[in-house]
This record gives sequence, C-alpha cells and structure tokens, in this order.
Amino acid sequence: MKMKILKFKTNVNCDGCISNVTPYLNEVKGISKWTVDTANPSKILTVESEGALPEDVISALKAAGYKADEI
Repeated sequence: MKMKILKFKTNVNCDGCISNVTPYLNEVKGISKWTVDTANPSKILTVESEGALPEDVISALKAAGYKADEI
C-alpha cells in the first residue's frame, strides 16, 4: 500500500499534550509514524498513513480530548 501523508491543524500544543495523545494515535491501525510541530502556531500534526483514514486520526484525537481539522 502506498504511503500517504495526512496533515491536521490541532490544539496539541506541548510535550504533555503529545504524551496524552500518544497512546490514542499509536492504537490507530495504518499509522506508521506521526509528529506534531508544536513550534508552528497551527500545531500541525503530520501522519504517515498506510491505510489510516483522516477520520480515524480525528476520532483518536477527540477520544484523547483534543481536536484536529484536516488541512
């Protein structure tokens, strides 16, 4: 399956927030790697997807108490 890069604007804004979302994002099937650019004002979450859908990522963040909008 082809790797796809998904990007989201989030409210994950610090290392503590990243620690909070890590178990949720790590449970999403089809994510090979993800990072949050907390230095960017839009707190951009970049996901390397091998089958994970944008709604899977958004719902994982929502379950962790955060929001994400695909960009």
